[in-house]
Amino acid sequence: MPMPVLYCRDSLNPRRVDEHFPLEAREVRARGGAVGLIDHDALLQGDARQAVAHVPDGLGNVWYRGWMIPGDRYAALDEALRRRGAELIVTPEQYRTAHELPGWYATFAEVTPASVWRPARPDEVLTAEDLAALSEPLPPGAAIVKDYVKSRKHEWEQACFIPDLADTVQLTRVVQRFVELQEEFLTGGIVLRAFEAFPRLESVAAEVRVWWLDGEPRLFTPHPDSPFERGLEPDLDSIGPAVRRLGCRFITTDLALRSDGVWRVVEVGDGQVSDLHQSSSQGELAALLVGP
Repeated sequence: MPMPVLYCRDSLNPRRVDEHFPLEAREVRARGGAVGLIDHDALLQGDARQAVAHVPDGLGNVWYRGWMIPGDRYAALDEALRRRGAELIVTPEQYRTAHELPGWYATFAEVTPASVWRPARPDEVLTAEDLAALSEPLPPGAAIVKDYVKSRKHEWEQACFIPDLADTVQLTRVVQRFVELQEEFLTGGIVLRAFEAFPRLESVAAEVRVWWLDGEPRLFTPHPDSPFERGLEPDLDSIGPAVRRLGCRFITTDLALRSDGVWRVVEVGDGQVSDLHQSSSQGELAALLVGP
């Protein structure tokens, strides 16, 4: 039986799939999969019951495909769906493990930049002393700041890149600006990651997104931000064992080729909330979701 897939609904037309996902939903239907709609806005506002009000009863196991959901809201979604006879294939524990860096970092520590983190609230003031203590385990030199889920790489100089961790004035300025820009969307806390150099290529995506289902690589796409429609072919010999140890059903790994020729894990994510490059096949992803 094809797996049903729940998509976010269009906020302007609640009977339609969100405008970012209609082609994918169409491919799911073309393969015999049922498509349901949830109200993402209601879910984020804490009303999980309203969020699933129009999901048909008795769907059984379902995938979610849509915008990112905080871990606690995902757990609430799972609970609300269970009351309607549906159950998310990716458990709340698996979702949080893949979605937030503290959940996956230890498993991938040998193949990803060194990282440290601490919980933080959007309104919390982090002092130079706080950040110096946090960064102490990292190797000397440059780093980046992000929260448990996302960075602000498009504001690279002001809210992402830290040229020298020893410069606590600049470290504090960049981190504080990152927190300020994230506002209420700051997820979990602050992460500092050692900076590693990755070459910029001029014809292919240097960062490749690998989609894994039950520990097997099933789809290779350029990173969604890449201007190129094809990417390098990554070496997965050191990555696959870590993916399988993590034990999550459906994840993505963003891989980049370091300047010394070693493939590194830049990011791990839950596949349900990972974006697809605009040139990539919606049908191939739909086929992963609905099954044979």
